[in-house]
Amino acid sequence: MSDLIEKAVTFLGEKIGTFDGSVKFDIEGEGAIMIDGDGVRAEDGAADCTLSASSDTFRGIIEGTVNPTAAFMTGKLKLDGDMGTAMRLGAALG
Repeated sequence: MSDLIEKAVTFLGEKIGTFDGSVKFDIEGEGAIMIDGDGVRAEDGAADCTLSASSDTFRGIIEGTVNPTAAFMTGKLKLDGDMGTAMRLGAALG
């Protein structure tokens, strides 16, 4: 597991814990992170919503230097699936 994935799993696990629904972060060149009712883990599987980004964009989101909404609006963060689930995740991340 890459350092970025490991850091993100820890960060997201502390911030969210479990989540009603399923979201996958697909980080280019790094791997995938699943967030669902079982918690947060490094895993690639089917999800209600998949968010894709470069490793630089994702790192910035986790570190707080990149605004996720701005990244989405500029095409740096791509969404495939249920927008409502993505919005709930955004609210859970605060």
